[in-house]
Parts: sequence; structure tokens; C-alpha cells
Amino acid sequence: MADTPDNDQKTEAPTPKRRQDAARKGDVLQSRELGTALVVLGGAAWLALAGPMFIDALETMVIDGLSFDSADLREFDPGSVILRLIGIVALPLASLFAITLVAAIGTPAMLGSLGFRSEALGFKGSKLNPLSGLKRMFGTQGLIELVKSIAKVLLLGSIGVWLLLDQSRLLLGLSAQDIGAALGNVGSTFVLACLIMAMALVLIAMIDVPAQIVQRVQRLRMTKQEVKDEHKQTEGSPELKSAIRRRQHEVLRNSARSAVAEATVVLTNPTHFAVALRYQPGRDSVPVVVARGRGATADAIRSIAAEQQVPMLSYPQLTRALYFTTRTGQVIREDLYMAVATILAFVFNLETALATGAAQPAVDVPAQARFDARGMPEG
Repeated sequence: MADTPDNDQKTEAPTPKRRQDAARKGDVLQSRELGTALVVLGGAAWLALAGPMFIDALETMVIDGLSFDSADLREFDPGSVILRLIGIVALPLASLFAITLVAAIGTPAMLGSLGFRSEALGFKGSKLNPLSGLKRMFGTQGLIELVKSIAKVLLLGSIGVWLLLDQSRLLLGLSAQDIGAALGNVGSTFVLACLIMAMALVLIAMIDVPAQIVQRVQRLRMTKQEVKDEHKQTEGSPELKSAIRRRQHEVLRNSARSAVAEATVVLTNPTHFAVALRYQPGRDSVPVVVARGRGATADAIRSIAAEQQVPMLSYPQLTRALYFTTRTGQVIREDLYMAVATILAFVFNLETALATGAAQPAVDVPAQARFDARGMPEG
């Protein structure tokens, strides 16, 4: 038999997208053993803590229901009587319901599976296929569930036999006790049995949850080709990415157009960074950064500056200093005043400088304002 190609073997761990898609379709981490354990443990805790209160409430309800006088006969109102009797046991029963509800909700919450998934409610014709049902029953998953069921029966049965043998002397001596003491001993034994059974179920759940995690990961494993296809879908084709970049560039151009239009000068890196400065005497006491950006944003600023005929000068170190020290709408830092003032003086006399062939002036950027392209201070 020919070997299976590597691309057809599910050797890759599921990606976050694969996990999210599976969860949206209802394939989430589940453990019936954990749910059963929490519900039984909650019920056992209720019996231990609120059981005596419930017994007292039942006793009070029976006594109240069987006690009546002539006034009760003359003004017989069965509705109010029923409501009064139910109210006596309502609090203990409500606490039991609350504990059970918290345990039921807590199970998916602990497993990170809590939430409503509409796609999981959709019709799936595969579930009506008898062959699929037989495969689930007699396949690997069915065998695992059978082994788990047998293990639970053996464990809980062994605990039950041990409890009966351990409590047999106490149970046999109940006939010699008065009814109150006998009922108390029976109740204590029953609560003890429930607690021990609940802890056994918790032990089973502690084994089942890791097994469910491993099974789900195996179920969601992907082939190398599936990982490549997903990456293409997530990142998009080169044509799509190019279209997205063009759209982003258009948006940036539109948002920065008005700011760059009023700029006095645009400083560049010359390609990675761009900072638009405005200084209008009578309006600005200090030069203001009206636009700044890197990458696509810098491209948009340079493009708009060219359209609006805003002077552009290449000062890499000063451009980075302004970019990393000043936000849009803020005035420049004091230690950069001299460097920027030198450039503004050149720009205000640009026509004369071009006519005379004067070169753009050199500026000095303070050591504490020098940054590399990552924004890290230069040594």
C-alpha cells in the first residue's frame, strides 16, 4: 500500500482560527463527568449544610397542615393554606435549585465553553445517517465511553459496598434506638455516602477532562495543506492585499489632506517617516506638528505635500526626533527649537535660496532627542 502523502496527514496542531470555527459550530470542550460531579457535589453539600433546615421545615409544614380550629373551618381558604405551606419549604428548595444551577453553569465556564452558539442548533443531516450512528457507537469514541462507564460502575460500586460494610453495625443497631436518634443516624450516613460518592465522581472528572482536551486537539488537528490554505484565507492574496493598501492609502490621504495643506514644511526620513510642521507668525508662538506618520501614513503625507506644493526637506535624524517626541497637534520640544528655527528661516527665504543656489542648512539634533528607526535612543 502506498504511503500517505505528508500533506494528507493531520500532523499540525489546530490553529486559533480552527478552534474558533469549531467552537462556533458547537464543537467545544465538554465533560459530562465534570458536570455530573459538580451537580452531585453541590447536592451533597446542600444536604450537609441545609438538610437539617429542610427536615425542620418539612416537620413544621406537616404540623401546620394538620392543625386547624373552628376559625379555619368557618373561613376555609385552600389557596392561602397551600401558599403558606409551600412558603415554609420554599427557602431550602430555592437554595438547592440555586446550587444546582451554579454547578450546571460552572461546568462549561470552567472549561471555557460557556456561551450561546446559534450554528450548533442548525439541522445536520449527518446525524440522521444510521451508518454515522453505528460508527459513533462501535468506533473509538464509543469504546472509550464504554470503558469509562464500566470504570464508573466498578469504582462507585466498590465505594458503595465499602460504605455498607463500614456502616453495617450502625445500621443494624437502629432498631434499638428511638425514632429521632435513628433518623439522625440514617441522615448522617446518607450524607456521608453522598459526599464520598461525589468525591469519587470528582476524581473521575479529573481524569476525564484532560482526556477530553487531548481528544479535541486530535479531532481538530490539521494537515499542512489546510494550514497553508487557512493562512492564505487569513492574509489574503497578493492582489487583495495590494487593494487593501491602496484603500488605506486613500483613507490616510483624505484624513491628512487638510492638515498637510496648512503646513509650512514637511520633514522626511526620507522614506519611512514624515512630519508636517506649521508655523504661522501671529497664529503660532511655537512650531506645531500638524501631521506625522510612518510607512503608509508617511507616503500619504509626502504625496499630499507634493500636490499642495508644501516644501519637503530631508532631515532623517530631526524627523525621527520630532516623530518620537511630539504628537499631532502638539508644539515641538524646547530642545528642538533651534534646529527647527534654522529650517523655517531657510523655508521662508526659499525663493532667494533657490535663486542663489544656496544649500539647505545643516542642523544639530541634541543627543537626548536622537532615535533610531525603532524609536530606541541612539547611544
